[in-house]
Amino acid sequence: MAVRRLLAALLLVSAASLGVSACTATGPGARSECEVSGCTVTFDRGVQAKISVLGVDTELTAVEGNTVTLTVAGRPVTVPVGETGSAEGLDLTVQEIAQDKVVVRLATGL
Repeated sequence: MAVRRLLAALLLVSAASLGVSACTATGPGARSECEVSGCTVTFDRGVQAKISVLGVDTELTAVEGNTVTLTVAGRPVTVPVGETGSAEGLDLTVQEIAQDKVVVRLATGL
């Protein structure tokens, strides 16, 4: 876990030192927008949405009411909308749950 956090922090610091202000990535049913402070991931609902962000595989597993379950590096994490959970050295904040998407902010906490 500490290795992944260190790797994510190094990637963010490297991006900042190179003058990279933002980057995007896509995965099956998901897309991310990243900057130095972390990444915002938009998962499509109704598909097996997953993406690798900050060196960690993250998948939208379930949505029940105002609660989202993500699988982060193979481990389930349940987070209510507007709250923050932790997994693999990342802070996971569920920002929005809509009929067609779920928006989650991932940050290293550094």
